[in-house]
Amino acid sequence: MSASSPQQPVTRMHYAGLDGLRALAVAGVLVYHLFPGALPGGFIGVDVFFVISGFLITSLLMREHDAHGSISLRRFWTRRARRILPALVLVVTASTTAALVVGGDVLVRIGRQVLGAATFSYNWVEIASGGSYFDALSPEMFRTLWSLAVEEQFYIVWPLLLLALLLVPSRWLRAALLVAASAGSALWMSALFAPGADATRVYYGTDTHAFGLLIGAALAVLLEGRLGAGLPRSDRRSIRIAFDVVGTVALAGVAVLAVALGDGDAATYRGGLALASLLTVVAITAAIRPGSLLGARLDAGALRWLGQRSYGVYLWHWPVFTLILAVSGSIATQAPPVSASLVAVVLTLALSELSFRYVETPVRVRGFRQCGKAMLRAFRASAPRAAIATGVTVAAFALVGSTGAAVAVAPQSSSVERLIAHAQKSADEREEPAESTPVPATISGSDITAVGDSVMLAAAPALEDTLPGIDIDAQVSRSMYTAPGILEDLKKQGRLRSTVVVGLGTNGPVDESTLREVADVLGPDRHLILVNAYAPRDWIAGVNAELEAFASRHRTSVVADWRDAIEPRAGELLAGDSIHPGYEGGTVYAEAIMRSLQVLADLPPAVTEQHGYNLPLVR
Repeated sequence: MSASSPQQPVTRMHYAGLDGLRALAVAGVLVYHLFPGALPGGFIGVDVFFVISGFLITSLLMREHDAHGSISLRRFWTRRARRILPALVLVVTASTTAALVVGGDVLVRIGRQVLGAATFSYNWVEIASGGSYFDALSPEMFRTLWSLAVEEQFYIVWPLLLLALLLVPSRWLRAALLVAASAGSALWMSALFAPGADATRVYYGTDTHAFGLLIGAALAVLLEGRLGAGLPRSDRRSIRIAFDVVGTVALAGVAVLAVALGDGDAATYRGGLALASLLTVVAITAAIRPGSLLGARLDAGALRWLGQRSYGVYLWHWPVFTLILAVSGSIATQAPPVSASLVAVVLTLALSELSFRYVETPVRVRGFRQCGKAMLRAFRASAPRAAIATGVTVAAFALVGSTGAAVAVAPQSSSVERLIAHAQKSADEREEPAESTPVPATISGSDITAVGDSVMLAAAPALEDTLPGIDIDAQVSRSMYTAPGILEDLKKQGRLRSTVVVGLGTNGPVDESTLREVADVLGPDRHLILVNAYAPRDWIAGVNAELEAFASRHRTSVVADWRDAIEPRAGELLAGDSIHPGYEGGTVYAEAIMRSLQVLADLPPAVTEQHGYNLPLVR
């Protein structure tokens, strides 16, 4: 391996079917992000990309090593820069400039995001700063760049590691080592994942999410010596059909995972993403064989077009979407208007085509130096060409300058975060609590433990004023799946009081088994108040129905009807996301809980003690 080499670069090969696989992968990601709920596991498209990248990069490096006996690091990293930087710089500067014009929450912590993008360390910057891929309060405009960071970190170290790997005499043993490394990464993800907790660390981590890149590299190593001239064509029709069938079944398996997995499911991080990567390897193996019908179908016109532009589509879609929603006064974590999603798709495809044709392709084919010389020649050419060159130069300086200005003026907290902070500060500054529904004589704040998400966190000042002494444990981005573990910890700490309020319906579906676990932790001697949810999200109706059904079957469980209480005044008392209350909205939240406390206080004695807290409802 050398820093430079006078040898001619190895010609890049085209493998049948890979453009189509890229197209399917980026389509899955677009549906997952732009049409929430339509494809819950569409995010596995990123793992398909990882496998393809690991395979292609490794095959290119190995063919160069086979041809010249060395690998030119300078040439390799220059090729990567030509491929990655033009579109990335354009997307980051253009999107940040647009965000500066739009203003508001799309600018929140933009400096940190630009730093992560510029240094290909977005994933670790967000992990170190406590950022969350699943945070509903301030969705970052460049959040999707985490995966590009993982790939680039791999590209930096992999050529060096590959040279060491090539010292192993057997290609089967080399492949086995890579498979073992891939399995280790997947197992590390599984070990670090904590059900119900924020999964950003295990999802963003290069160590925990490298298995796709490594298993793709393993495939390239296994096919060593066959990649230069292409895989041997089989004369037996039955063998070709068998490969096509197996590859098609593997693709169908990826599609099933895209429908079945969710970004908060334990199955996703404990084998689901690794299985998607393994199925992708099978699909690649079948598609790239000469004469493969699967490869030919994946290379069909529309799929090939989208696959060739998949990098730009991936970069553009999320900034475009967040900007459209910001202009419309919405947020990306809501169920957005279909019209906004469709506009985002059209703009993304248009911008990706322009970027591919006029920015990415010229630099990739001609290089930075030749493109720079062509620009200088344009200034001395005809007036129209000089005008175009001048316009491009002015636009480039304007984008860079406005990006710097956006970083300088960007707020460090979102409007919802500021609303919560303001509500808490206002509560601290008041000398007397606000008037509210009287507390039932038999229940006081000192008898209540409350566990909730960011909605309860926003309402906490009003809750503390209404129920002095209440113990509130509320954090951002919690779901109901976290409740059993949180309540068990509070129980061990001696903080679980006679009445427990749980408000965790905003951030995801609720199932009966989780609610039963909650009841098991509380035991038969505690009352349970389940706060229902109000949010423009597609799972809310199901959450509220599940809470009502559970409470109707458990005598000492009741529902605090936050939904009906806030709905008539949502536009007045909730933040722009139509989810989080200010202080006055918090009093509505507190009053809904007060009415439930009154219901509990009015409960007659149980008819029988046979079933403990699972008795039929008797009032």
